[in-house]
Amino acid sequence: MRTHKAGRRWSRLATRLLVVTMLALPAAAFGAGGASAFGGAFYPAQRLGNRGVDVLAIEYLLQHHGHDVPADGQFTSSVDTAVRAFQSARGLGVDGIVGPRTWAALVVTIGRGASGPAVRAVQEQLNEKRNAGLAVSGTFDDATHAAVVAFQGHAAIAADGIVGAVTWTNLAWHYAYPDMSAGLCDQDPDGNGTANWATGAAVAQLEAAAASFAGTGQGQVPLGDASREHGGDIPGHSSHEVGLDIDVWPIRTDSAQCTAGRITWRSSTYDRAATRQLVQAIRSAAPGHVRLVFFNDPTLIAEGLTTEYAGHDNHLHIRYCERVHPNSLYTC
Repeated sequence: MRTHKAGRRWSRLATRLLVVTMLALPAAAFGAGGASAFGGAFYPAQRLGNRGVDVLAIEYLLQHHGHDVPADGQFTSSVDTAVRAFQSARGLGVDGIVGPRTWAALVVTIGRGASGPAVRAVQEQLNEKRNAGLAVSGTFDDATHAAVVAFQGHAAIAADGIVGAVTWTNLAWHYAYPDMSAGLCDQDPDGNGTANWATGAAVAQLEAAAASFAGTGQGQVPLGDASREHGGDIPGHSSHEVGLDIDVWPIRTDSAQCTAGRITWRSSTYDRAATRQLVQAIRSAAPGHVRLVFFNDPTLIAEGLTTEYAGHDNHLHIRYCERVHPNSLYTC
C-alpha cells in the first residue's frame, strides 16, 4: 500500500524481519526461483490516497461483506466510508486505515468451488504478484486452485490450495512488478537485473505517475532499482529493502532519457521543467504517501519538491510511506 514504532534500533530490526535473507532470485522477473518462507510477512496498511492491487483486494473483500464500493484499485472517499462502516460494525478502531486487524476481519477462508468477490481478490493478487494469468472470474476453479498451490509452495507454507489467514497475509505482503507499458522503461545502472519489485501500492502509484507524465509528450520515465521480489539487500543501495524505495532518472531536454546516457542536474541536457513535472506527478499520484524525494537540484529543493542527499545528483529516489508501518522510516 502503515502503529508507529520509534527508534532507529527498532527500524533496523524491523527491516531485517521484513526481508528474506536466503533468497533464490529468478532468472527473469517472474522466473520460478526458489521457495522462500516470508517470516516477516504482514498485512500492508492501506488508506485514503493509496492505489493498487492491495486496495483492489480490499474493495472486493468489502463487496463480499455487503458494501457497495467500486473495484478500481483506488482508495477514494467512498472506500474510506465503507472501511469505517465495516470497522464500526466489527467493533474495530474506526480510523479508515486497513491495518492488520481490519485486514484480518475482512479476509475469508476460501477454496475450490467458492465464488464471489473474495475469489476475485485472490485472482487479482496472484496475477499481479506471481503473473498467474488467471481469468478474474470470481470462480475458484482448477486453474485458481493450481495457482494458489504454486504460490503456497513459493512462500513455503502449507500447499493445500485453501486461502486462509496465512495465505492471505503472504499474498498481501508479497511485492508486485511494474507494468513497463505504463509509461516506464527499465534501466539497470548498477547491474542488479530485475530489482524492480515493490509493494502493490508503490508499484501502482509509480505507474500512475508515469502514465500521467507520458501524457506530456516528454518521453517515458526511466526506472532504476526498487527492491528484490522479497526485499533484502541490493548492491549499491543502503535502503531499497522494504519495497517502498524506488529510483527514477531525471528527464532530458531531448526526451531521450530511456535511450541516451544518464545525466545529472548539472548536465546541459537536463530538463528542469520536465523533471519538475515528473516530481509533481509522483506526488499527485500518491497524496499523503510520498515521504520524500531525494534529488539534489537546488531549485527543486527550494521549491519543496525534493530533498538534498549525497549521491543523488543523477537520480531521484522516491520514498513512499504508509500511516502504519513496522519501520518508522516509512511512516507518513
